[in-house]
Formats: sequence, C-alpha cells, structure tokens
Amino acid sequence: MITPSDEALVRDHTVYSCVMGSRAFGLATDGSDTDRRGVYLAPTPLFWRFDKPPAHVEGPADEQFSWELERFCELALRANPNVLECLHSPLVEQADATGRELLSLRGAFLSRQAHGTFVRYALGQRRKLDADVRQYGAPRWKHAMHLLRLLASSRDLLRTGALTIDVGAARDELLAVKRGEVAWPEVQRRMSGLAEENDEAAASSPLPAEPDRARIEDFLIRARRASALAAPPDGEGSAG
Repeated sequence: MITPSDEALVRDHTVYSCVMGSRAFGLATDGSDTDRRGVYLAPTPLFWRFDKPPAHVEGPADEQFSWELERFCELALRANPNVLECLHSPLVEQADATGRELLSLRGAFLSRQAHGTFVRYALGQRRKLDADVRQYGAPRWKHAMHLLRLLASSRDLLRTGALTIDVGAARDELLAVKRGEVAWPEVQRRMSGLAEENDEAAASSPLPAEPDRARIEDFLIRARRASALAAPPDGEGSAG
C-alpha cells in the first residue's frame, strides 16, 4: 500500500512521466484504460539513512507505476522490454531537465541484448497462452495481440536500431486478433514466424553488442550530485 512518503516521491520528484499501454501502442479502443508510467529521482539525502527510499511506487493514481531513477536505468540497461518501451512512448506527459536528459540518452540503452530479453519474455507469454488453450480451449486474446505486437517491435528494433512502439498500419490486424477473429493456429504461425525474424535480424543488427553503461552511470552520478547540492540544510529531503 502506498505511504505518504511514497506519494510525495511521485508527486514532488517525478522527472519523467508518460502514457503507456494500448494508448501508446496505437491500439486503444473506447474501453481502454490510461496506463501511466514515470520515473522519480529520490532526494540523495534519503540514501544516507538505513531505510532507503523505495525502488518503485505503485500509484497513487489508478493504473500508475513509477520507478526510482537508478532502478529504471538498471532495468533499461538490461533491455527490460517494459522499461525500454516506456522510454520510447510517443505520449510524454512530463519531463523536467533531468527527464529530458534521460530521453536524450535513449539510444545509449539500446543494444543487441534486446534480442534475448524481448524474445525470452515473449516465449514466456506464449507458454501461458498455450496453457490457457489447453485448459480453457482458447487463449487470452488481448495477451496474444500484445505478444505479436512485442515481437514485431523487437524485430524492427533489431533491424533498424530504433524502437518504435506505435503499431501504425498493423492496428486493424492486431485488433482482429484481440477480438478472437483470427484462428489460434494462425496466431501461432505468426508468432513463430516473428520469432524467427527476430533471430535473423539479430545476426546483422546495427545495434551495439552492449549498452553504453558508462554514459548512463555518468548521468546518474550527476543527477545524484545535483540532488544532494539542492537538499535543505537539515539533509532530510521533502519526501521524509
């Protein structure tokens, strides 16, 4: 459950926030939720205590989730699909100077490691869908749609070196899957084909083998230092 101090971190120290989910993917319909994701920079003095600030906060609004900057960078450097997509949302709601610098570093997080993390995540989701089919006779069609979307996004990232999360012209085709209008064997065929295309794209991808960890760490250190210098004389920070 969110605490008053957690809420203050999100309210007072968010450096970047965006809309994610179907609205960012170009797949929203009349009943779609508005999922918000954000990054907050916890005041540096809070790390000087035994009790550290949280690495993430769920809320305070419905469908809202935020990461502390360091945790966000760690996950992005590992090519976590959800975090990388958050950095590339076309629906940015807030970005201060630190947030804008974070956005300017999007390319530094990208590497061929995305091949493993995106496809591994997709395979895990596919196993769940297969289990649903065995147990209930049909998959969760919305999840099947998003798995296809993720595999196509990953393939294009590996091919071009750029991550684009809006599905564009594939919207109608993907929504047909969500509505259950495409037979499951055909959906399986598309998933397998996209997985193979990811493997092929990885072999000749323009992306570097590793992300630019040193560049990201320099950014994080400067953000922490600036936060420490801006702290009040008692060193408490406003989230205490």
